[in-house]
Amino acid sequence: MIIDSMLSPSGRGVLGIGRRLSVRIRAAMEQSATYSRPNMRLFALFAVIAHPVYFLCWTQISPQPFESPWLRMFSVLVALPMLFEAQLARNRIWRRYVTLYWFAVLLYQLPFFFVFMSLMNGFSDVWALSTMAACLFTVLLVFDWLMVTLMVAIGVLAASLCYQLFGTVDFDAHNSLASLVPVYLFALIGGSAFNYKVEIVAREKLAAITSAVGTIAHELRTPLLSIRSGARGLQTYLPALFEAYGLAREHGLPITPVRAAHIRQMHSVMDRINAETEYTNVILDMLLVNSNHTTIDERGFDVVRIGASVEGAIERYPFHSARERALVSWEKGTDFAFYGSQLLAVHLLFNLLKNALYFLAQAGHGEIRIWTERSAAGAHRLHFRDTGPGIHPDVLPRIFERFYSAMPRGQGTGIGLAFARQVMESFGGEIRCYSAHGRYTEFVLSFPAVGES
Repeated sequence: MIIDSMLSPSGRGVLGIGRRLSVRIRAAMEQSATYSRPNMRLFALFAVIAHPVYFLCWTQISPQPFESPWLRMFSVLVALPMLFEAQLARNRIWRRYVTLYWFAVLLYQLPFFFVFMSLMNGFSDVWALSTMAACLFTVLLVFDWLMVTLMVAIGVLAASLCYQLFGTVDFDAHNSLASLVPVYLFALIGGSAFNYKVEIVAREKLAAITSAVGTIAHELRTPLLSIRSGARGLQTYLPALFEAYGLAREHGLPITPVRAAHIRQMHSVMDRINAETEYTNVILDMLLVNSNHTTIDERGFDVVRIGASVEGAIERYPFHSARERALVSWEKGTDFAFYGSQLLAVHLLFNLLKNALYFLAQAGHGEIRIWTERSAAGAHRLHFRDTGPGIHPDVLPRIFERFYSAMPRGQGTGIGLAFARQVMESFGGEIRCYSAHGRYTEFVLSFPAVGES
């Protein structure tokens, strides 16, 4: 807040645009990596086989002016880890950086490699066509037009710089590069446009779903409030009714006997109704946020303490029993402040608690630990770890997708973790998940440091 007060309106505008662009690029990378995951091994296999084959082809069968066994060998080496992506997914470091590595491999293998080799070969017919194929591969594998643009721009620039250092080909004797550029641009723009149409169709389907979800959530508000109001009214007057029942029995009046166990059960039923309506109300809040196509409204944000948010979530969460409550351990470490909303943070933690408790119950063992880390500079972190069954490596990349749920049908809505990510992005932070199947699942929430004033 202190920094914001020192910035001019134009400065804040630039920072806001930069932040939105950063979020957009990160989302594009994650989405593209998610869609590309089934093709990672296939692409790696293709690269490992194709590079040696085409090296022999362009040196022995149809010799080209320039070939490099070292570039081919490096291409094979960087592609090899993607062959074992499913196995490497069990490694925490790999899971964290697999998206960056995937895009680094694509950037080197497609725009950089083919443009550099084409430049070194003076854009001969073979390499001109090969570069066209690389353009199409880039569009198909990257999917998002913004990422395609960035990768091609970076790859072409890096290839051009390397050519300036090592190139010796006279372009006058070969195809004119100026005549090929419009063709490549046509392939990239046209392919991205058609791919973007597919994305638009997918978004329209999602828009229809979210619109229906929003309508249902609004319609459920009224009966839910009536149920909660009725339950609270019953809780208010039940003690008086039970007292009258006791007096009637003492005076020998003709009344139907009610067992003491049934009386206790009625009290617990009222408590359960109140707890379930409160929790259902939270679910409706998340449905309404996810059915809104805009970002979370940040106008009501303020400086909030993480300790108060965690304690509020644990205190308000509708645990089913004291035993379930005992599974949650809040290790009060160093407190820190963040800029956001305590209500949203509590709802986010509600969802993490709900998911963890469900899977702990399914596994029949485990516990939940929550603790904080406060760094001297940079982001502060909240750790939420359960020692339950963990998340399968095939499921882990998709857990933050809207309306995707790993729970059995009818048990999960698929909106909770998408809501959590949306909340953390509105705070200027991020949420990541690390899991070892059969051992644990850990969510790490990173918050930008803010001033204490």
